[in-house]
Formats: sequence, structure tokens, C-alpha cells
Amino acid sequence: MAIRKVLRLPAVLSATGWAKPTLYRKIAEGKFPVGRKLDPDARAVVWFEDEVEAFQSAAVAATEVAA
Repeated sequence: MAIRKVLRLPAVLSATGWAKPTLYRKIAEGKFPVGRKLDPDARAVVWFEDEVEAFQSAAVAATEVAA
């Protein structure tokens, strides 16, 4: 299994251009990957970079089809 790069919240917000409430609303709606805790005892939540990239690619493809 390859090591996957993780992104913290500020990097995810920067990558999407969303505010924090928008990000969490999209997650609740099932429209964005869920963040994960890599350590059950920690508070830090991370997103896998490849999942965020896949979301971005799908979003771009959907807007190109609609146009």
C-alpha cells in the first residue's frame, strides 16, 4: 500500500475556495469526501489529497459537460 498524502483543513479550504461552513455542508450532503482522524486519540482531521483531487476533477468535468 502506498503512502497517501494528507491535507489539513486550511489546505482543503484553499483547494476548494469554500468557507468552512460550506465545506461541512457539502460533506453532510455527501457531495465531498469525509475527513478522517488518523489517530483515534487525536483531534486533527485530515483529507486524503487524492480524494480531494478526484472531487475537483469530477466537478470540472461536470461543469464542462453542462456548458
